[in-house]
Amino acid sequence: LLSRRCERESAARPPACAEPPARSHMSSASSSSFFIDPVVAHSPRQKKRQAPRSDTPPTESRGLGDRFVPQRSAMDLDVSNFELTRGSRDGHGGVNASPAKEEYKKVLAAKLFGGSATNKVLSFNAKPPPPREDHQSSLRVLFTRNRDAGLLPKKYSRHIPQAPERILDAPELLDDYYLNLLDWNERNVLAVALGDSIYLWNASDGSIQQLMQTSGDNSHVTSLAWVQDGPGGEGRYMAVGTSDHTVQIWDVQRLKQVRSMHGHRARVSSLSWNGPLLSSGGRDSVVMQHDVRVADHKVGTLRGHAQEVCGLKWSPSGTQLASGGNDNILNLWDDRYTSSANGVCDQPLLRLEQHRAAVKALAWCPWQRHLLASGGGTADRMIRFWNSSTGACLNAVDTHSQVCALQWAKHDRELVSSHGYSQNQIVVWRYSSMAKVATLSGHTMRAPLSAPARHTAQRGPALDARGLRAGVCSTSLSLPTGRQSSLAPAATRALLRVKASPLHGASA
Repeated sequence: LLSRRCERESAARPPACAEPPARSHMSSASSSSFFIDPVVAHSPRQKKRQAPRSDTPPTESRGLGDRFVPQRSAMDLDVSNFELTRGSRDGHGGVNASPAKEEYKKVLAAKLFGGSATNKVLSFNAKPPPPREDHQSSLRVLFTRNRDAGLLPKKYSRHIPQAPERILDAPELLDDYYLNLLDWNERNVLAVALGDSIYLWNASDGSIQQLMQTSGDNSHVTSLAWVQDGPGGEGRYMAVGTSDHTVQIWDVQRLKQVRSMHGHRARVSSLSWNGPLLSSGGRDSVVMQHDVRVADHKVGTLRGHAQEVCGLKWSPSGTQLASGGNDNILNLWDDRYTSSANGVCDQPLLRLEQHRAAVKALAWCPWQRHLLASGGGTADRMIRFWNSSTGACLNAVDTHSQVCALQWAKHDRELVSSHGYSQNQIVVWRYSSMAKVATLSGHTMRAPLSAPARHTAQRGPALDARGLRAGVCSTSLSLPTGRQSSLAPAATRALLRVKASPLHGASA
């Protein structure tokens, strides 16, 4: 009986190489969505069958979760946040970069990019600065840099032509450093002293007329100045200084002399208006104050120089007078002590002695109170800036040439200077860095004279596109015309530079 039972069991058992029974499958849709594990579930009564042996070692499940959703239990978020917020120390992303690696990067960049490590395929023009230690995030540096960039003022550029626009014949223009023979009024009329005569050139229509001629064989014009226009003035009157010690007042519209004032004992080389008060400086080393409204015109005398007074300039407020002389002295006078009845004042408010040559070039700043610029002669060649209330020298720049004249721009922070020996150039300076904006050169002789074009009919940026350069070739005078073009407005404050043939021999 036992042997028969064993035979029946062996007959019912399938062979070892036989295929396992077919798996029962569900529908294709349910099979694709619910099939997870290839292991087939057996009924409790069915015996477990061993899976076929494979050469690949089994993979143990480590609880990594789904392949798209990481398991955050194994992460240290505090450390990650610290690494992100502390930023880069070397500015290139390497928090713990060693010096050896940095040196290797430099050598590699030198070989690949020719010595520049910034020639990347994708790189910004300007990299932001590295963040400070107290920055919470390095991205804030990018935001701050872009935000501040929009607040910066836009830079503008303008073209300053190098060639003169108009050339006028100017025979017998005195080549004397100490004289002031040019002035331009607010009606765009230029007055030029040629020997014993004064000629007026209207820049608007190009007309020329002779204003006056001195009497006497050796008499000539040594200075001139348009009166500062008040209500209804319209550039009508002009003060003229002569070599025969007189100061004359001329009516330009009627071409008639209306007054002659005496008092100097030598030629009158400088003039400056302050309302109805006219200041005149001469070779007799004194500055005289004239009130042109009254018969007794002499209202004061200022004695503060030992040699010829070649520079005079009232401040825009009319409270201070600057006088420069051939004694290398710059004096500042208070208007309260300059006009007393026949009084003499020999004590200036401030006495500045830093210049080492004659002080002729003087210019008050129109947009900053108490700022005065002065220029020295051949032995000095310096432009100095002064605080007229304290006498402190704010700045000084060596121009390497004799300073003949200075003129501030009214609407820009710029200064224009004309020079003589040895470079004979005109320079436009940016204040207060004193960087050169433009240099107009090409002249072969000294440029001792300059005058501002105070034309107010057309308002625009100072030193505008019509140019600054003016010069004399032989006995010719070249200057900006002041006409308006369709591309840019005419220059409303142009600097005029003059060189003349040495007919009278006087030089500085």
